[in-house]
Amino acid sequence: MVKLRGKVSPKSCGEEGHLITTSRRDKFAGKWFEKLVALQARLYGPGGCPWDREQTHESLRKYLIEETYEVLDAMDSGDPRKFSGELGDLLLQVVFHSILAEQAGRFTISDVIESVHAKMVRRHPHVFGGAGAKTSAAVLKNWEQIKAGERLAERREASADAGKRVASNSRAEPSAAGSCESVLTGVPSSLPAVLEAYQLTRRASHVGFDWENLAGILAKLDEEKRELRQTQPPRAKNGKASAPSRHTEEEVGDLLFVAVNVARFLGVDPEIALKKANRKFKKRFNWMEASATRQGHRFADLPRDRMEELWNQSKTSDQNGPGSRVPKRHLKN
Repeated sequence: MVKLRGKVSPKSCGEEGHLITTSRRDKFAGKWFEKLVALQARLYGPGGCPWDREQTHESLRKYLIEETYEVLDAMDSGDPRKFSGELGDLLLQVVFHSILAEQAGRFTISDVIESVHAKMVRRHPHVFGGAGAKTSAAVLKNWEQIKAGERLAERREASADAGKRVASNSRAEPSAAGSCESVLTGVPSSLPAVLEAYQLTRRASHVGFDWENLAGILAKLDEEKRELRQTQPPRAKNGKASAPSRHTEEEVGDLLFVAVNVARFLGVDPEIALKKANRKFKKRFNWMEASATRQGHRFADLPRDRMEELWNQSKTSDQNGPGSRVPKRHLKN
């Protein structure tokens, strides 16, 4: 490791005299970043790539999401080169959106970097200021309170710009929301439902609204299961269930919400955990289909009890590692 000479600006980092350590390779990161920005600007500029020149913020949305999930897959693979490459692809999306914004006169990549730099300094007063936070829980609580204050300031600034400055002694807004921004404000409603539930409960927990222990959440899970059972009418004579009612839908939602809370309480990201469960199910199901084919059958034609047997065998296959096959004694018709 080497230390950069000189002092970090107190204006940008909040405290004078801090030295930033960096590896010998990383000291070239700024130059490579400049080259990446220049490259993408060239692709989008006159005489550049026809595909790049057709793109908009809206058309790139799907790629931003895809690249994010590809980063997660690469992370799980344990391959550092793949992980690095996918992070680069995600970084390119940030650069591309910034160039589109610059062309529209909205902001530049420098604005993006300066914004996140200032934000990180502002939200770490225990490092760059005089605030105290000796535990992660204290840091997260301060973080959410600072974010709420920022959102309130942004709302007031927007109101002022529109000529609608709210007087501090106005009687038109007697509610607490006029002076105290909710910690839940800013959680996008467009998030996938699992991720939205995770973000809502995570923010609430950071300000102390949380379960005392796992047993309490699991008891709530049992309560929601009982309430869901109570919504189920008797099956018709033909054995078919009736269409789910709005009450059933509500209770299923409550059950899922508590399940997300269990994951969050245990420090598990429910979106990633569910992704991994999906992969595991897909792997085992593919194993069952392949096993049935090796026995000369279509999986869909097997009786239910045989499907269950293959399912249990697929779990053993997981433990034995990739390439495991059905024991020969199970290959008989």
